[in-house]
Amino acid sequence: MAKSETTGKKVSSAASKVLRSKTASKAEKAVAASALTQTGSPKETTGKKVAAAASKILRSKTASKEAKSVAASALTQKVKKK
Repeated sequence: MAKSETTGKKVSSAASKVLRSKTASKAEKAVAASALTQTGSPKETTGKKVAAAASKILRSKTASKEAKSVAASALTQKVKKK
């Protein structure tokens, strides 16, 4: 069952910055793409691989503020097992 969360305007803007960045890692871009997919679409959720990448980004000391913001948003849209 999908959560009713969507990506907001600020996070969408940050995700766009990450995708355009020449220094962003592959994982950061994957998470940003996932977050953009979820903009305005509560039916979309974050998959396992992207959630793992988002978790890694949040723990990273080198990830940008935008990347961490996008990663946090993506994780809030992951469906949790009960």
